[in-house]
Order: sequence, then C-alpha cells, then structure tokens
Amino acid sequence: MQYVAPIGVGLLYALVMSLIREPHRRRFNAVMVAGAGAAYLSGGGLGGWEFAFTAVVTYVAYRGLDSWTFIGVAWLLHTGWDIVHHIKGNPIIPFAHTSSLGCAICDPVIALWCFAGGRTPKELVAWVRGARGRKDAAAGETGRVAEPEAGLSGA
Repeated sequence: MQYVAPIGVGLLYALVMSLIREPHRRRFNAVMVAGAGAAYLSGGGLGGWEFAFTAVVTYVAYRGLDSWTFIGVAWLLHTGWDIVHHIKGNPIIPFAHTSSLGCAICDPVIALWCFAGGRTPKELVAWVRGARGRKDAAAGETGRVAEPEAGLSGA
C-alpha cells in the first residue's frame, strides 16, 4: 500500500485539477509546483541547498506559467529532491518517515499528466485515440509504424 497509494494520490490530483478550465489550470499548476518546491524549507535538513533547490524550482515553475512541459520538469525535479530527502534528509512530513518516498512516487504521475498537456480525462482519451489513429494511418501509407511526435506537452 505504501507504493500504490501515492500513485492514486497523483491520479486524484490530476483528476481534481482537470476541473479547472484552461488557461487557469496550467497557471494554477505552475503555482502548485512552485509551492511544492518550497516544501522542505522549514526543516529539510540539507541546509543552504534547500534554498538553492527552491530557487531552481521557482524559475522552472515560472516558465511553467506558459508551458505544461516546464511544469512536468518541475515535478520531476521535486521527485529527485524527494529521493534525496528520503535517503539523506528529513521527510516532508516530520512524523511520517516514508512520506518523502511517497511523494517521490506521486510526483512522476503528476509529471506524466503535465507532459500530456494537463488534459481532462475526456481530452486524454481523445488525444490517445488521435495518436493511435495517426500511427495506424502512417503505418498504412508506408507499411511501417510512424515515429512518435516530438513535444507531447501541447504547449
């Protein structure tokens, strides 16, 4: 359960965030990941590195105001920081020893959603079906499967 629940939290986060209309959804998520980047400031145990990490994530989140890709990158940066804290620092929730590990499992789920353009579930299904249709059409024309498109973010 320690490994499954964080995946569910990441999926629930994406589902709830899907209720916010664009472009507010993207901007709200940029603010959320900037806040997550500062989560360890009050006692993460890595001294001045906590401020350096927060500065980097804040910049990437700022770029995320206009780009889902940057928001996804910021969540992956936070994933790395969670792993460092699980191994060397203090947990994100002081009384829950494995909370940083849970966060490191949850964050990539959110990042994947961001790399897919932060779409609603309905939009995601249509996007996947459209990609599959394009791949099938390209395979029919050339007799082989098409290469994936660059830039999954749609931003």
